[in-house]
Amino acid sequence: MWASTSTGVVVSSDPGRILLLGSAHVVDLSGPIRERLSAIPLQAVALELDAERAAVLEGPSGAAPKRPGSVPLLIRFWGTLQRRLGAELGQGAGGEMRAAAQFAKEKSLPVFLIDDPFNLTIRRLLGSLSFPERVRLLAGAVLGLVIPARTVKRELDHYSETPTDYTDQIRSTFPTVARVLIDERNEHMAGRLEEMWRRGIRQIAVVVGDAHVPGLADALRKRQLPVETVSFGQLRSPATAP
Repeated sequence: MWASTSTGVVVSSDPGRILLLGSAHVVDLSGPIRERLSAIPLQAVALELDAERAAVLEGPSGAAPKRPGSVPLLIRFWGTLQRRLGAELGQGAGGEMRAAAQFAKEKSLPVFLIDDPFNLTIRRLLGSLSFPERVRLLAGAVLGLVIPARTVKRELDHYSETPTDYTDQIRSTFPTVARVLIDERNEHMAGRLEEMWRRGIRQIAVVVGDAHVPGLADALRKRQLPVETVSFGQLRSPATAP
């Protein structure tokens, strides 16, 4: 079981840095992520996961939660879409998280799970969504079930070139989603990374969805922590690999 524990962490006097690696949960970035992790000294790896989602990812690739009936219909639609695209575009949804966790295991590094519990996040989201946002989300999820993977890949190529356009569109179309799923989680994850930093764990690689990278970096800088970022587009480009 991946654990958010400090067992085995060697406290360092090095000034350190927090490296944010931006991923797309349905794209196979295991090779580029391993290369980036191998290129720097590390005390720990942190993942945009909670214990429940980590347990799911430790199972068969792209596995669904064991109790799907307990998950709201809207979220089940989006989960099904993510698993399908993960299987078609990479090594299964969450493959980049598995790769980072495996790297940490090979190097005897602790893995910290820094995200909010999934169920609490979903409750916050569903309790805050306006009716129009619910309808748009459900329609998007249903449409996504029949969109060809090649179309999604083309959109990911566009996202790599102009990520701000996409996040701006999310904020315009789904303001509650942006606040609950991006902004609030960024603050919570930054707080957990700050706690690690205060405990002397200062060489940290963090794997998160690319939409989190700018806001999480800003939240860490506000806490006066040194941050470096590698975007999804940079990870996908061989020319920018170390």
